[in-house]
Amino acid sequence: MQVKYQPCGPYQTNCYIYKGLIIDPGMDSYTWVVNNTTQPRAIVLTHAHFDHVWDAMKLKHYFDIPIYIHEDDDELLQIDIFNTNKPKITSDIQVKQGRYDIGSLEVDFIHYPGHTPGSMAVVVDDCFFSGDFVFDGSIGRYDFEYSSVLEMKNSLNKFLSLKYDKIIYPGHGNQTTIKKAQENIRNYWLKVL
Repeated sequence: MQVKYQPCGPYQTNCYIYKGLIIDPGMDSYTWVVNNTTQPRAIVLTHAHFDHVWDAMKLKHYFDIPIYIHEDDDELLQIDIFNTNKPKITSDIQVKQGRYDIGSLEVDFIHYPGHTPGSMAVVVDDCFFSGDFVFDGSIGRYDFEYSSVLEMKNSLNKFLSLKYDKIIYPGHGNQTTIKKAQENIRNYWLKVL
């Protein structure tokens, strides 16, 4: 099954649809999501920043589906750290790292704190939805309120231990692969952190 995606809003945040998962429905994603999915299972938020969650509640009510987020970012959903007047968002299921069955679909959540306390990758089949943890040639910012350079460094080392390769679908920008991102992290990012 093909991954559908659309860069949305002023920050061109990638919203994804795959096998009934709506991943990171940020600003201006509502109409695109409604027009591109018929039987969604859930909304999954890779982290709590406004540009990744903005339309989550509208879509939750429209489709009557739950919102998933890592437990360490659930509180951050309620805090408007960037003063954007983001909508109030309430998650339904706060996950830990591990495998979850979402409407008969197996989904692995891998906790990668640093960008936010509850940043996580969402892994389904050969797809690795990384949010703002890793990008094509870069990594997520770690200088925001609630970010941590130490946790980011630990998460990058944890990411380097992955033995498989999958396509990375990041929160912004182009796709890459785990192997390419690992090489970039080894050769550059771990030396500058």
